[in-house]
Amino acid sequence: MLLIEQLQYATTPKYNFPQSLEDLQLPQQFIEFSLRSMKKIDGKCFLPYELDKENSEDTTLAIPNKNSFTLRPIPLKPVSEDTTVVAVDVSSITVGETQIGFLCALRGAIVWREKNRFQCLRIGPFPFHITEENKREIYNLFRRYSFKDSKGGNVPSLVNMQTRMCNLLERWLQMAVSCSSYNSIILWDGSLTAGTVDNPVNIVSQLLEMARNRLNTILAFSKTTCLRFSGHRLTDLAWKCPPPCLLEINGFSTHAWGTIRFLGNIYVAKLTGGSCSFRLDIDREIPWNQGLEAVQRLLGNDLFLHSYPETLRLAHIFSTITANEVIGIQHFIAQKCGLKMVTRLNVRRLLFGPFGKGSEG
Repeated sequence: MLLIEQLQYATTPKYNFPQSLEDLQLPQQFIEFSLRSMKKIDGKCFLPYELDKENSEDTTLAIPNKNSFTLRPIPLKPVSEDTTVVAVDVSSITVGETQIGFLCALRGAIVWREKNRFQCLRIGPFPFHITEENKREIYNLFRRYSFKDSKGGNVPSLVNMQTRMCNLLERWLQMAVSCSSYNSIILWDGSLTAGTVDNPVNIVSQLLEMARNRLNTILAFSKTTCLRFSGHRLTDLAWKCPPPCLLEINGFSTHAWGTIRFLGNIYVAKLTGGSCSFRLDIDREIPWNQGLEAVQRLLGNDLFLHSYPETLRLAHIFSTITANEVIGIQHFIAQKCGLKMVTRLNVRRLLFGPFGKGSEG
């Protein structure tokens, strides 16, 4: 694991990507910030956490059912023409707490399948010590490299920094892949809904445009969604459709409400047999036939487990920071930074004895 070997890591000059992706590199300042934030915690106490929950799954906002929706099943046929499939995913984990902030670790993964061969690039895990003092500097760094925007927006509260940083790292990787790939299928974990603090409309639109300019097609798979049709969750509507197929949802306006926008055409994807289906968003700005062809080329160039692309599944697996890795990171940080590991006092157990169940808070 990269982190446990040493703190004096540097940008990796080359990766084993296809030719067009070979020059993908981490910003040097990103690594320097990680190192600098960790060096500022020398001599302080460290409260290690048990394995924390990873980032929440993409959960799209529930949209009021004001329009007249129609459903249309679209049968699919795999297209075996050689096409590179690239998937991006990112995860973060809370490692522990110090007297003035908290420690977290971020890791990203890019997996691609080309000519029936899978390859993977793991980026991180990179530790960060987030405090009220340095959160603006770190947040602005992420925005500058993710969105080419040095001004950014309002700096989030300390409790929201980990989620925001993870989101910004994911956008940076998506941007790098969109600029480096050509005529490929790029898989995102999530939806193409924009207009939230983490997903500004102009940023997501910029990423989609970058992909289109290099003839890439972005397919965004959501494992969970709150969108409903006639009281039923969207992903429950395809159970009668023989796979592989898409269930096209017509009637969603591009403007949901307020600042929320749908930047993709929304489908339900049932690509193999079984009970699983997923929400699939395809860029609205590409021709309808091109989006359909991209899904059929995905069918012909990737493997599937319960209707989910193997490339995207592996990206999730390789980006996830496991419980054993968390323990290794905690002990590494404690040793390298001279921290004393202390045990959290369980106030609920102290007050209520055997009745003191539930999380602290």
